[in-house]
Amino acid sequence: MTGKRGRSAVTGKFVSQASVRRNPKSTVNETVKPAKPKRGK
Repeated sequence: MTGKRGRSAVTGKFVSQASVRRNPKSTVNETVKPAKPKRGK
């Protein structure tokens, strides 16, 4: 499952999606891809 996480462009800290919508100039959305399962024995 992919998801989105918001990050402040100023501090680098994670923020809520509501904060991203309120402050589009100072925040960015990051798309998070699911981790591939490790293939081992």
